Amino acid sequence: MKKNTFINGAIIATLAIFISKFLGLVYVIPFNAIVGEQSGALYGYAYTIYNLFLAISTIGLPPAMSKLISEYNTLGYYYTKERAYKYGKLIVTILGIVSFIVLFIFAPQIAHAIIGDNTGGNTIEDITLVVRVISTAILIVPILSISKGYLQGHKFITPSSTSQILEQVVRVIVIVIGSYTFLNILNLGNTMAVAIAVFGATAGAIAALIYILRKIKKNKNEFNLDAKIKEEEKHITSKEIIKKILLYSFPFILFGITMSIFEFVDMLTIVRTLTDKLSYSIKDAENIIGILNTWGNKLNSIVIAISTGVTTSIVPNITSSYVKKDYTDVKHKINQSIQVILFTALPITVGLSFLADPVYTLFYGESTLGPVVFKVSIFIALFNCLFNVCTVASQSLNRFKQVFISLAIGCLTKVVLQIPLMVLFDKLGMNGSYGAVVASLLGYSVSAIINMIGLYKHIKVSYKQTFTMLLKTSLSIIVMLVPLILLTYILPINNISRSLSIIDCLIYGLLGALIYFILTYKLGIIRQVLGDKICNKIESILRIKKNA
Repeated sequence: MKKNTFINGAIIATLAIFISKFLGLVYVIPFNAIVGEQSGALYGYAYTIYNLFLAISTIGLPPAMSKLISEYNTLGYYYTKERAYKYGKLIVTILGIVSFIVLFIFAPQIAHAIIGDNTGGNTIEDITLVVRVISTAILIVPILSISKGYLQGHKFITPSSTSQILEQVVRVIVIVIGSYTFLNILNLGNTMAVAIAVFGATAGAIAALIYILRKIKKNKNEFNLDAKIKEEEKHITSKEIIKKILLYSFPFILFGITMSIFEFVDMLTIVRTLTDKLSYSIKDAENIIGILNTWGNKLNSIVIAISTGVTTSIVPNITSSYVKKDYTDVKHKINQSIQVILFTALPITVGLSFLADPVYTLFYGESTLGPVVFKVSIFIALFNCLFNVCTVASQSLNRFKQVFISLAIGCLTKVVLQIPLMVLFDKLGMNGSYGAVVASLLGYSVSAIINMIGLYKHIKVSYKQTFTMLLKTSLSIIVMLVPLILLTYILPINNISRSLSIIDCLIYGLLGALIYFILTYKLGIIRQVLGDKICNKIESILRIKKNA
């Protein structure tokens, strides 16, 4: 195994996550065709609850482990970092078992909280079953996550990224083959088909954990396990290590729970608000929540993959520089992280919104509500990315109070504005769900801005260069959109069929990407974001191909 630099690690992690998310997108085409949109809502209920309890059961330990391992490794405390890893595994194992028991026992009460006394859609029994099935994943995923954090803390990004792809491949196979078998061969019904689909999370986690543990075992020499204990390490007690683990994990707990709360608020308020206050049918309301939390969320993951890849690399790298008191490098990496998000996520978000009709039709078939909701909800992914990077950067610098305040205010913003904005958008003649989307955008924005201000006050991070880059990027996107809009008069965008949607996506997507990359290359944005080393390597490859 080889250690990865910041940008190199970010690229590898992003590519792995992108492949994993792409597989997650591809499977929903047959899965949606097999179980239908309403069962998609049932699938979404299970995963929303699962994500919330997973955040609780891991209590932010995976990224905290990456941060702590990086810190001890930089100081040369090799014996202590191994002790930290063992304690981390013990903590998540206990929490995983407790979370599984609670989720399994109280699944009926959770189901009732989701749909209340509404009838005509998924039943309390249906939701109870899928929640209990997916709860088994909580016994495995926390241990897998802590092991990934251990590798990432050593800056070994490649093996942890590979395990993520393996996990997704196994999960997708179980979802597609399992749901089809249960529904069409065994004739067990939609609920059982969704139940086997959510079990894919458990199967994938088991496969990935086996791979990670074998990788660690085969490369023991890379972790300095035979290094002699330093004199200053002898005074580090188990209590101190556990205290530090919990201290580092606390902000990550809040971060994970915050994102789950955003989805949880949607789940508890959208269906009831649309049906009780805005006169939507239960079918339309459940289809909308299915689009937001499942089908549209899968498409959003294309964008979110970028920030996840960046933060995977940012934690060990910024922590290492901060421990060495190299504040110039810390400030550079913070700005570089935000710039990577703006350079990649912003154009992809705008492009997906512009092509909402063919993109949604391509993956899910013709839908009346799908493109209408998705063209706005995709912006949640962009703001989530900025929120993600700014929050994790603050956590890496131990700005715990700042993180807590930013997350609390972000959640409060979402909760307070959710229903009023839904009612407002409905009165303006737009889809009521837009209010929930805007509430999320405002919540993420408030948190991101508070963290950016805090970083400026703490180590004088200047965002002048990033702001200039944002202006250039925005200009490039505007110029990119002009010919695309003109092209619609020659080749209208439609959502009649999947085959025509593929043509629209390819033509508009490739043309838009070509224009954007030419403009950003000419403006020097690509070199500014990726750095001279990577750009020179890309240019060298292109010259070789051109000469050949």
